[in-house]
Amino acid sequence: MNESFRILPEAASRSAGEVDLLSLTLLGIATIFSAGIAMAIVFFAVRYWHTRDVNREVHDSVRGHWAIEIFWATVPLLILLVIFWWGMDLYLREHKPPTDAIEVSVVAKQWMWKIGHASGPREINTLHIPVGRPVRLTMISEDVIHSFYVPAFRVKRDVLPGRYSTMWFEPTKVGTYHLFCAEYCGTDHAKMIGQVIVQTPEDHAAWLSSQQTMTRAQRGRRLLESSGCVQCHGESADGEPRNGPSLSGIFGRRVPLKDGTQPVVDAAYIRRAILEPQSQVHAGFTEVMPSFAGKLDPEQILDITAYIESIADATGPLPGPGKTSLRDMPDSPSQENE
Repeated sequence: MNESFRILPEAASRSAGEVDLLSLTLLGIATIFSAGIAMAIVFFAVRYWHTRDVNREVHDSVRGHWAIEIFWATVPLLILLVIFWWGMDLYLREHKPPTDAIEVSVVAKQWMWKIGHASGPREINTLHIPVGRPVRLTMISEDVIHSFYVPAFRVKRDVLPGRYSTMWFEPTKVGTYHLFCAEYCGTDHAKMIGQVIVQTPEDHAAWLSSQQTMTRAQRGRRLLESSGCVQCHGESADGEPRNGPSLSGIFGRRVPLKDGTQPVVDAAYIRRAILEPQSQVHAGFTEVMPSFAGKLDPEQILDITAYIESIADATGPLPGPGKTSLRDMPDSPSQENE
């Protein structure tokens, strides 16, 4: 096929081929039925034009044909059930990322994509990923509704303010692919574009090693300390919690709240606990935690979430490679590069 003209964008992810096949199947079925119905209308209009005046005797003599009626009702039903099952299966698989997926955060803002890797690097309007590895995006918007869209991967998901949305994909071809915002988000919506750079595992490892910086979890630990969170959410010398519940090993578990509910501690729970602490007070503790709304941006909250997810002991240090304690870590990524 001529590369200058494509009916569909290049397929560069594991699910892209099946998405295309399902879409073309739906288009083909709709075309066949639409063409058949249109031709039947034209045929009957021409064939019986001379009997357009109602003939009561002929009309009363018309009888139903059960075989045709059953066939006409059953065949479309079976086709619809097959399409439904196929689409449902694909949808469910596309909403269950593998457990070994690479974690990447995306913060949308008029008019850019701010991307952060769990290992530390941050990017603007560019996403570097290795080929053949599943990638899971955790996304949120700082302002209005955006939509993360990579045509070559056949993935698109709305990015909402005040709420996390997720998506995943597995690239299968090395190359550079378009990244668009598919939701009108303001004056410069058309300029909110970027690129996804799919690299070989060796090239991606080299790129990561060249981005010398703290990991997201390490930045999260620093934020907890600088915000005074560890003073309340750590543990005393005798192992008892302080003014707030311990963060040690809390991620992914159910916690009891004063209202009797037991939600699972996930990214959404942590975000709400930071911004609206009085809305979900832990059982056995008083309502003393202040809100950090306006003090921590979405990227910082994601860093704190990454740290809480990674820790076994919230009071212990989280040193970087070659470091012996938190105090040995650089004050900023730029210092680490030096």
